Amino acid sequence: MFDKSTWIRLPRDVIVGHGVLDSVGESVDGLHLGGRPLLVTSPTPREIAGERVHEVLADRGPDPETVVVETASFDAVERVIDRAREVDAGSLVGVGGGKAIDIAKMASDDLGIGFVSVPTAASHDGIVSGRGSVPEGDTRHSVAADPPLAVVADTEILADAPWELTTAGCADIISNYTAVMDWRLASRLKNVEYSEYAASLAEMTAEMLVDNAESVRPGLEESAWVVVKALVSSGVAMSIAGSSRPASGAEHLISHQLDRTAPDSALHGHQVGVASIMTAYLHGGDRGKWRDIRSALSAIGAPTTAEELGIDGDTFVEATTTAHRIRDRYTVLGDGMSEPAARRVASETGVI
Repeated sequence: MFDKSTWIRLPRDVIVGHGVLDSVGESVDGLHLGGRPLLVTSPTPREIAGERVHEVLADRGPDPETVVVETASFDAVERVIDRAREVDAGSLVGVGGGKAIDIAKMASDDLGIGFVSVPTAASHDGIVSGRGSVPEGDTRHSVAADPPLAVVADTEILADAPWELTTAGCADIISNYTAVMDWRLASRLKNVEYSEYAASLAEMTAEMLVDNAESVRPGLEESAWVVVKALVSSGVAMSIAGSSRPASGAEHLISHQLDRTAPDSALHGHQVGVASIMTAYLHGGDRGKWRDIRSALSAIGAPTTAEELGIDGDTFVEATTTAHRIRDRYTVLGDGMSEPAARRVASETGVI
């Protein structure tokens, strides 16, 4: 008897385009969440969009409360949870980049109330995914949580964000190529559950950016449109898969190890982009997609070398040889690369 089942949690509304920030009130109303909204933001995003979101929501119902978080931490998550209980919040609205959105996402999951994502930078697929990332000491925790009920992405605001944040988002998506390669490998060798649908969607998002890399330029709303649509698709792929597999493979393990050995050297998206050049080579040798990945990253102005990340070659090689220890996830790194092999691949691909 067939007894397989799955539960896919997806955003109910995704609103993307010029000037859609004013739609956040309508979106929250349409979700019928009730209660007072609690805005979760950080200092700069509050000035860019948070104050306007507060005005829009105040015009439509109970006066919203605001919590400003300075850093991403579990203490910040607890502070948001406590504040939400104090004001009897019916929903959380995360306004900002990865920090505010991840904190709001995890707090809403703990509270069991709805969450709306309002990104001010297209820096990673966390704006719509069901996972949050929080640093603690010399490591970074990836925490499962429900995805947002709605995403309101104003391309006018996103196009005006620092360009390095947008290129980090692009690189994060482009790395889906190697994440899916690792997922297929793990399915063949370790019988890891695999979804062709989720994998195809994740690959499509990577192709979308590789094919349009030459037209992704600073200050263009159309570029912000392309990038945020790709980020949304990547987040949806993870929801369909029920895991981060469609968008996280060996390249993410290397990035997480770099967070430990060279903290705060580079943005997450940039690190996984450079690492994906090497992991693509490991999957296909000289015939692999590593050149396409490197060319696309170069075209959008994202780093393609360890030096451009601000990380020395020895540190990058060390991260590559030890990344397999980060978590129990089978990738092309297997049980680990030797130092000479990692150095040779990094040299042949131009990473070091």
